Amino acid sequence: MSDQKTPLDQALDLFVYAPLGLALSVRELLPQLAEKGRKQVTGQVTTAKVVGEFAVNKAQRVAERRLRQAQKQAEEALTTMRPPARPSRPRPAVEPRVDARPSAPTPLPETVTPPVTAPAPTVEGEAASTVASPLAAELAAEPVPTPAVDSLAIPGYDTLSASQVVQRLPGLAGVELEAIRAYESAGRARKTILNRVAQLQGTNGAG
Repeated sequence: MSDQKTPLDQALDLFVYAPLGLALSVRELLPQLAEKGRKQVTGQVTTAKVVGEFAVNKAQRVAERRLRQAQKQAEEALTTMRPPARPSRPRPAVEPRVDARPSAPTPLPETVTPPVTAPAPTVEGEAASTVASPLAAELAAEPVPTPAVDSLAIPGYDTLSASQVVQRLPGLAGVELEAIRAYESAGRARKTILNRVAQLQGTNGAG
């Protein structure tokens, strides 16, 4: 008898007997496989739980440490930003009470009238000079009125330059020179004209 199976037998083994035997084996091994799987899953869950608790505890400790550091930094910042304490002001001393009643008026010092002395007799010439000096000073202190430009002996005076005015000065009289000097002094005060007028007035006075 040969051990070689016919194709029919091989087909029966593959499609009938093998599945039936596998089903029977699975039925017998199912409790063992379930128990083994249960142990594997339980172990993994326990490991994951332990790892999770460790991670949570570590994260909590890190968070608490960072919170304490943040609180310390905030306290230091507030300490540096706090203004210095102001020195206490001394309380003002109690002023003595002033009596509102009017005091007696202070007597005024007596005024002493100096004796009037008669003026010493003077010579007639000295008296005349004494009277004339204040009069001359008063006349000199009075301002000389500024003449109008139309009254000057040089027509169109304001339109002329200093050199043009100087050329016309030698032919003027003393009164006309004085009027030009007063007008120029009160106005632009050009030194060229004023110096020339002074020279001509000196020459006319000497003549």
